[in-house]
Amino acid sequence: MSTIYDFQETEMNGQPIKFDDYRGKVLLIVNTASKCGLAPQLEGIERLYKQYHDQGFEVLGLPSNQFHQELGSDEETEAYCQLHYGVTFPMTKQVRVNGDDEDPLFTYLKDTAGHGRIKWNFTKFLIGRDGQMINRYAPVFKPEKIEPAIVEALGE
Repeated sequence: MSTIYDFQETEMNGQPIKFDDYRGKVLLIVNTASKCGLAPQLEGIERLYKQYHDQGFEVLGLPSNQFHQELGSDEETEAYCQLHYGVTFPMTKQVRVNGDDEDPLFTYLKDTAGHGRIKWNFTKFLIGRDGQMINRYAPVFKPEKIEPAIVEALGE
């Protein structure tokens, strides 16, 4: 069986993101979409990232156009997220979160969480320092409400 540390994604700049580098850290994984009505959540996610990064908190945004809410290219997405929401955490190239050609990371996350298909953008997965899933959060669940779980996980 796979662990979270077996995965690798590609950052928008083409650099590999090896999940093994996240060992011992708390990780929030989010499927994002620039044109989604929930995109302002990026500000809250960025705030959490800046506040807790030095304590071992990481965020990874994975843009997806599966719900037809993302810009046309990775470059447009990256520029938009930085300009409008001040995003500094890593963002990957676009992925698919459901279906036959879904990104293997999302297959793993959905199987581990046990909640099935990704229903919309901004589904969030919180992973503990031990690599185990803490929780899956629905798209409308605001980033600020995840903060207590992040703080608890950082203290473990």
